Amino acid sequence: MKTIRHNTEKDGQKRPSEKQKRKTNYSEKDTTTRLNKYIANTGLCSRRDADELIKRGIISVNGKIVTEMGIKVNRSDIVKYKGKKLFKESKIYILLNKPRDYITTMDDPKNRKTVYDLVKKACPERVYPVGRLDRNTTGVLLLTNDGELAKVLSHPRYNKKKIYHAFLDKDLTGNDMDKIVEGLTLDDGLVHVDAITYPQIDDKKQVGLEIHSGRNRIVRRIFEHLGYKVEKLDRVYFAGLTKKNLSRGKWKFLSQKEIAMLKMGSYK
Repeated sequence: MKTIRHNTEKDGQKRPSEKQKRKTNYSEKDTTTRLNKYIANTGLCSRRDADELIKRGIISVNGKIVTEMGIKVNRSDIVKYKGKKLFKESKIYILLNKPRDYITTMDDPKNRKTVYDLVKKACPERVYPVGRLDRNTTGVLLLTNDGELAKVLSHPRYNKKKIYHAFLDKDLTGNDMDKIVEGLTLDDGLVHVDAITYPQIDDKKQVGLEIHSGRNRIVRRIFEHLGYKVEKLDRVYFAGLTKKNLSRGKWKFLSQKEIAMLKMGSYK
């Protein structure tokens, strides 16, 4: 396996700003939450949509209609939408081994098959995919209603490790493998991989690739840049999660150990 250093700063942690300190030093008495966030945490809608509901005057707090933006509520407050009480949603974490021909969205105006079709009976809560996989890319996909964790796992600045198994239309030459290791300049800038190898030494159409970049279709574009067509692409690892013992199209709830690993970032 050929490896290179990943060009991100890993050493030298910055001191937290005063704003960050304030965020992490709430007293136990501070139990208020912005109303739009409270509504989003019930699973009814996003924060932005919650703002619209508030403006329209269909949200009440303790029996009074609220139309003011930015107000805060306490845990003991009763928040209702069209007269129905809202309850905070349980956090759900589902690992799916995504099959081909499913798009990574919850709804599709063209009525194509979506990953939600595969997990909609798993729980009453509405879950959302973390990041995206192409329609014909298979493998590890996390779905959750934990917005804070999803943001950390999917945002490019956090550079979460991913491993892909690519099947090409022709043998990947040693020269092109060296080019990938050295770094390629694509239309959106320079891209590096962390490692690349032949999973089966006698089949050079199969390539294993470890990468941190979260850019759109990055693995396919790397090979297309060098004149290869990716016939199949499977994500076998994402942020410490694998599809071991999980058949294609099947899903499972994450264990408490796996959830803790994700939240603590205790994986490579």
